[in-house]
Amino acid sequence: MIEKTRCDWCLSSENMMQYHDTFWGTPLHDDQELYAKLVLDLNQAGLSWNTILNKTENFYAAFDNFNIEKVAKYDDTDRERLIQNEGIIRNKLKVNAAIVNAQKVLAIQKEFGSFDAYLWGFVNRKVVENHLSDEASRPASTELSDRISKDMKKRGFKFTGTTVIYAYLQAVGIVNDHLTSCFRYQELTSQNKS
Repeated sequence: MIEKTRCDWCLSSENMMQYHDTFWGTPLHDDQELYAKLVLDLNQAGLSWNTILNKTENFYAAFDNFNIEKVAKYDDTDRERLIQNEGIIRNKLKVNAAIVNAQKVLAIQKEFGSFDAYLWGFVNRKVVENHLSDEASRPASTELSDRISKDMKKRGFKFTGTTVIYAYLQAVGIVNDHLTSCFRYQELTSQNKS
């Protein structure tokens, strides 16, 4: 069997490779999943993605499967329950950001029809293909992430700095930052054209 060539960042564990092969960079359009991914990415701030990946199931369980309407209504009791939950990242600011951001997603759905329409509207619903040849050329932020971050902050979103947003854009497939040598780059590039 021929070994697949992958982006270097995912080679540290089976879990990371599985995430890379099936999720990272795949265009996502479901509002609930887009919200879930935003919460997971903001929780990564200051931590490794492997840490978040290993706690993903716990996050889904703790946040009612990231049901936006439910999380938006969380109160102080829910906040305390989440802070006490050892299966997730127990950071008060990040827990609060997840709740506030659910409320902001609901406001965006009213204004744009969906969170998907809002996010993908920044790129005219077309994937940004970066054609990266090595890991060192992958940016931490771009003009696009600056613009989206600024707009989200203006709307009251929390923990949505440009670096978090760029990681998010990569994860949900708005930006294809797979290396050109990676098998997923080839797959996604052909899918994005069709």
